[in-house]
Amino acid sequence: MGMKPIFYGWKIAAAGAGLQFLYAALLLQAFGAYVAVLSDELGWSKTVLAGGAALQSLEGALVGPLLGWLIDRFGPRGVVRGGVLVMSGGFFMFSQVETLFSFYVAMVVISIGASFCSYFPLSVALMHFFQKRRARAISLMSLGIAAGGLAMPLIGWVMQSHGWRATALGSAVVILVLGWPLASVLRRNPAEVGQLVDGTQHSDEPRVQAQRADDPDVQFTAGQALRTRAFWLLGVGHALALLVVTAVTVHAISHMKETLGYSLAQASFVITLMTLAQAGGILLGAVIGDRWEKRYVAAACMLGHMVGLLLLTFASHPLMLGAFALVHGAAWGLRGPFMVALRADYFGIKAIGMIMGLSAALIAVGQVAGPLVAGLMADLTGTYRTGFVLLALLAGSGSLMFMVARKPVLDAPRLG
Repeated sequence: MGMKPIFYGWKIAAAGAGLQFLYAALLLQAFGAYVAVLSDELGWSKTVLAGGAALQSLEGALVGPLLGWLIDRFGPRGVVRGGVLVMSGGFFMFSQVETLFSFYVAMVVISIGASFCSYFPLSVALMHFFQKRRARAISLMSLGIAAGGLAMPLIGWVMQSHGWRATALGSAVVILVLGWPLASVLRRNPAEVGQLVDGTQHSDEPRVQAQRADDPDVQFTAGQALRTRAFWLLGVGHALALLVVTAVTVHAISHMKETLGYSLAQASFVITLMTLAQAGGILLGAVIGDRWEKRYVAAACMLGHMVGLLLLTFASHPLMLGAFALVHGAAWGLRGPFMVALRADYFGIKAIGMIMGLSAALIAVGQVAGPLVAGLMADLTGTYRTGFVLLALLAGSGSLMFMVARKPVLDAPRLG
């Protein structure tokens, strides 16, 4: 008897991890280093540079519903391929930046490309291949984000040795050369490769259908999801988490370099440690994600974000920085994949692209506010501490959102 073929969903998870690695290494984690270097070289303020991160989030909010419709209508492969091309072009434009206007234009182009070839469309693709192992599959794909953070010391070295322009130009080439073949692995659903959801054999289909009859995968439309409390509670909770995640991504290196007195290389090492903890959180999520109550785990992670940011804010010893990296990184890695899996568990996958797109418009508030609040307070007070404390307390309060976000039912009373 021949060996059972590898379920194609795991190949998509691996390709997604590769694309996530490129996104995290060259944009998500590297942006903080760009902020520190551009601030020194061009004299732009923290608020102005944080505006580049804000544009990334605003763009996500604006194109989110359109992106969701495109994925639901045409599938993820073409969408992601287009994103790879646009993101590569955006980095080329970034390498030529001379003015603040051209910086913002390049950020918009990069952001559009990133939205079309990163977490959102990749997660939707996986949700069509997995039902019982959604959290595990999304967690494994998310390892690419953590692995991208591990490349931070290399990115910092390249930036110091060859300059930020050469780093951006090299990023454009790497994204195109590696991103296109990875995007080509994606498929719309298991039927395209002659398989069933979760890799179930055709002979097992009656048994699987019986199991699903006992535990149905409820299918909400986007309109029905919008009329539930759960949609808004998950969205607000997610937004409050991203207050901390995006503020740390954009400003942590500058805070360690300017306020705490560490070098760029030392600050990059802390980010690497944080990323290792993030990978640990992702792996833990792969183990417990489909067994434990996801909303309770997410609520606990919100407290982890709060504690971690406070440790970074008032770090008076390298051990406190290490504790920040471990606590915040683990909370980020564990919670992130649950945000997608929770929505699929609650609303089904019939309109998951549009539901995720509409959610993107809501959570963008946190993505935009986090870096801007931290940057503005740093410019006004000369330190990140006031802004970081405010964001930490807001994230901690978000724990309540997940605690009360119960799974909706289609015949439940609606708001309004």
